[in-house]
Amino acid sequence: MEISEQLLCLFSASVTESEDGYTIEVPKREVDTGEITVGETYRVALIDDTAAASTTIEDSSTADGDSDEPQPPVEPGELRYVEIEDIGKQGDGIARVERGYVIIVPGGEIGERVKIEVSEVKSNFAVGEIIEEDF
Repeated sequence: MEISEQLLCLFSASVTESEDGYTIEVPKREVDTGEITVGETYRVALIDDTAAASTTIEDSSTADGDSDEPQPPVEPGELRYVEIEDIGKQGDGIARVERGYVIIVPGGEIGERVKIEVSEVKSNFAVGEIIEEDF
């Protein structure tokens, strides 16, 4: 799944029925981090969570390296301080950095702030290993 550089936030939510329609609740942390603003209008994309469970993220870079896609905002070996915002289908922590770029953090727990070392970088996600917890 390719992640657009226009992505502001990514979270899981249920659709609930209200009196005059349906509601998807945006987690408070998404507003608190400043990625989105109350009262603004945003385009929303819905992805079937059951289909996502059987989908793996693929490296979408081209074989010859020629791509008009922006480069990932992290590099292998880079140290970063991140907050785990979600848990992936396989139980790994999920953190987001610039442009909504996803870093998968094995062993990360929601709300935990950790120092990571980026161990693997793909065009649309990276993997980071925890080297310090609760900084």
